[in-house]
This record gives sequence, structure tokens and C-alpha cells, in this order.
Amino acid sequence: MSMDSTGRSTRPRLTSITGVRFFAAFMVFLFHIAISKPFADQKVSDGLFTAFSKAGWAGVSFFFVLSGFILTWSARPQDSTRAFWRRRLVKVFPNHLVTHALTMSLYAGATVAGGTAVLNLLLLQPWVPDESVYFSVDNPSWSLGCEMVFYLLFPLVHRRIRRIGGHRLWWCAAGLMTAIIALPAVLTAVVPAEPSILAPDKPVPAVAFWLVYIFPLTRVLDFVLGIVMARIVLEGRWIGVGPLPLTVLFVVCYAAGLHLPALYALAATTVVPVALLIPALAGLDIDGKKTWLRGRTLHWLGEVSFAFYLVHWPVLTYGRRLLGEQRHYSLPAGIALVALCCALSLLLAWLLYEGVEAPAMRRWASPRRRAHRPPSDDAAGPPATTTSRH
Repeated sequence: MSMDSTGRSTRPRLTSITGVRFFAAFMVFLFHIAISKPFADQKVSDGLFTAFSKAGWAGVSFFFVLSGFILTWSARPQDSTRAFWRRRLVKVFPNHLVTHALTMSLYAGATVAGGTAVLNLLLLQPWVPDESVYFSVDNPSWSLGCEMVFYLLFPLVHRRIRRIGGHRLWWCAAGLMTAIIALPAVLTAVVPAEPSILAPDKPVPAVAFWLVYIFPLTRVLDFVLGIVMARIVLEGRWIGVGPLPLTVLFVVCYAAGLHLPALYALAATTVVPVALLIPALAGLDIDGKKTWLRGRTLHWLGEVSFAFYLVHWPVLTYGRRLLGEQRHYSLPAGIALVALCCALSLLLAWLLYEGVEAPAMRRWASPRRRAHRPPSDDAAGPPATTTSRH
């Protein structure tokens, strides 16, 4: 893989991963639907809840690992730290400012304190170990606060990982996975059980939940794991396993997480298949294989997935307020309402992408004299969201 005359990487575009981004964002959407238990039939609501009560958490892990992978894959050797930070800010903040303003004007402004709103606006809310802060305003934006930390650290961390010998990369990946898996057990042993919060229906120590799932420096482990996995592929040390068996492994690990304490399901149960699945998907594009993941429709869904990730929460929350937060629906009506919310979220996501995200990238991602071509290092779209505790 070489560089062109401008210093841009000629590595293949990871089109298959672009499409998969939407599935991760949709897992978050389904998580938020499931925890609201919208169906009048208790068995249906409980079944939906059981199936997707951990889906949002898995989606977050996917996006955090993917961010490190994509940024490493698209890194430009001649790039400056300032230019990199500029592109990342322009990628994230315009969409965030719009959805923050929308959410505040629709409903959050009446209940969220001014200081908390400012923290959310500046994406500083994940640093505060208080559920009423990090899950306020547009709830999914807490993960953008983590992404800001990732972007700040990436130039330094990437340089350090590039110095690691190829024969040691798998050991680094294994160490990071072990740390993520061990963290819930360590915190369970040292963190007080009270106060607790529901996650999503069982009490867990509030401080442990914050440290495992929300705290930016903890989630740096996922991000750095993505950087290491990208280096493994770039060094030609990928083991060659295809996406299908790793998808099966992901489903098995996710299903196992449904029966484990919530602290483990936040990240530990799915980190191994997520870390392996991303390189396997990248291999499809490296080998030039034609798959359904590279189709135009799925590629479009991947392009708007970041916007979808941000707008679906205000759609669901404001929709419930308009229709009645305590209302439940028959199975046909509930399915129709979920489909409507999804369609409306996609419509708003498309408008946000076309009206804000893409124009902002064209105009401000690079100095004006080079703004004719938008950069390609869109770090995996969303990270993810949470409802009340995703």
C-alpha cells in the first residue's frame, strides 16, 4: 500500500465497513426501543427487551474500536496534528450543535440545568460521574465526548504504536482485550455497591458503571485496541478468518452477555469478536471482493449513520411525550410506530448529513485552498448512545 503525490494513502476504501456502521447504529436504536417496552402484550415487550437490552452497549464498543481502526487505516504520514484535529472537530461538532439545539428547544431546555447543558454542548459530560449529567440533553452525545478524547490522543498514541514490532502486535491486542474483560471484576471488588443505578433493569454500582462504560480514559482501551488491530492488518499479520464465523462468535458472546452481570455486558463480553470482526470486514475490501455490504443502499445508510445515531434519540423521546409516555400499543400498531420512528430518524439524518455534515466537511475540514475534496478519514461515524444507560 503506497502513497500518492499528495501524501494521501492509496489503501483501499473500506466500503464494507461503511455499510456495517449502520447496523451498529441500528442496534442502538433497537436498544432504546426495547427499554421503553412499547407493546401492550407483556410477553412481546419482555421478549424484545431480553433480546436487545444489551444491544446499545455492543454498538458503542463497535464504534469505539472502529474509530481507532479507521483513523489508523486512513492516517496520512505528512499530516500535521493540527490538520488532523481540525478535520475531526469539523466532522463531529456541526452535527452535534444542531442536535443539541434541537433537543434543548423541543424538551430538554425545560428540565436540564444551565451548567449541565453547557457541559453537554462542550462534550464534557462523560467526565462527570453523575447519570443526570452524562445522560442528559441528547443522550447519545456522551460518546462523542469520549471520541473527542480519542482524537486528542490519537497523534501521540499512533506514533507510539507504529514503533511496536510486528511480532508484538498480537500480544498488545491480547493485553488490551484482557484489560477490558478484567475491568468489571476489578471494579466490582474495589468500588462500593451503593449508590446504584439501573442498567437497564438491574442495579449496578453507579461508580463502577461510569468507570466501565462512560469514563473517557477507560474507553481509550477500546480505541487503542482498534489502532493495534489496524496495525496488525497493515503489517500483514491478520489471521485470515472471514466475517461469517466471527459474526457467529459475536452473536454467541452477545447471547452469553444476556445472562452475565451487567458490568460485564457493557463491553467485556463482546470485545473479542468486535476486535476480530472489524479486520475481517476490512479484508473484504482489501481483497476486492464483491459483497452485499458494498451495495449502494447500505453504503448510503452507513454514510448517514452518524447523523441517525444523533437524531434518533430526540425522535423517540419527543415522540413518546407527544403520544403519551405511559401508552402501550398492540403488536401491529407498535411495529408500525417503530417503523415510523425509524423512517423519520432516517429522513432527519439524511437532511442533517446533506445540509450540515457534508457541507461542513467540504468547507472547513481543510484550509480553503484545498477544500475542493473532502477528507476521507471519517472515523467510523457514530460511537453510540444510550437511553438511560446504554
